[in-house]
Amino acid sequence: MLRSQLIEQKQQVIAQIQRARRELERLRGQADRRSQQRVQQLEAQLDRLMAEEHRLRLEIDRARD
Repeated sequence: MLRSQLIEQKQQVIAQIQRARRELERLRGQADRRSQQRVQQLEAQLDRLMAEEHRLRLEIDRARD
């Protein structure tokens, strides 16, 4: 994959991370069970997205256009 494509994909992942963090902050103040389940889902999603961002960062470093 081209470096420019990897960078674009990384930017998309960063946007997803930001959205998930905003939703997580909003839900953390709520005590109901459903919100807490969603918090757990979002935390797991954030872990996956941050791992993906790291992987992309490493690939970008190795890639050339």
